[in-house]
Amino acid sequence: MASRPPPPAECAQCGAEIPPRALACPECGADERTGWRETSIYDGLDLPDSEDTEATPPRSGLRWYWIVAAAVVLAVLILGGLALR
Repeated sequence: MASRPPPPAECAQCGAEIPPRALACPECGADERTGWRETSIYDGLDLPDSEDTEATPPRSGLRWYWIVAAAVVLAVLILGGLALR
């Protein structure tokens, strides 16, 4: 009986580290039968690596249109309240 080849160090499907004698990926459940292979379905798509992408800085403050929308709603509420008197 042929011995089972050892799993890869990293899962080709999700990128999780795989223990040396694991029968399946602890993160996504991929195994030799369902997807342990040297390549992934995403290979060849030219997707940027996580190190290559720069994080976009968080936006601070409110956008101008939200301020205008809040002012319009507030004006409608005030004018509607004055009309009821």
